[in-house]
Amino acid sequence: MRDPGLDRHEWETEWQGLEPLVADSPAESLPELDGLVERMLLAHGYPLDPEHEFEAPEPEVLKEFFEARRITRLVDAGESVDPGDIGAAVAGYRNVYDYLTERYVA
Repeated sequence: MRDPGLDRHEWETEWQGLEPLVADSPAESLPELDGLVERMLLAHGYPLDPEHEFEAPEPEVLKEFFEARRITRLVDAGESVDPGDIGAAVAGYRNVYDYLTERYVA
């Protein structure tokens, strides 16, 4: 069995590694943030199917993640996205990340 502290350490290291990209190019950082937060949610046992969003222990956590993911997908599709929405997506990923790292228990 894996030590939960190792997961948390890896997630913190990965997030710190993404900080320069977030600062320099927030839109380009979105897929990376999405992947990290998705792995964290899966490790916590969250259902990542939007149809089961309300079955999660804290549905508001998934709601924030899915909204950030929606914006990420618009950016990935080449859609014109307001910089404020990109900032909101980064903030959403950061909020979910912070929530999960503070509460990680294996």
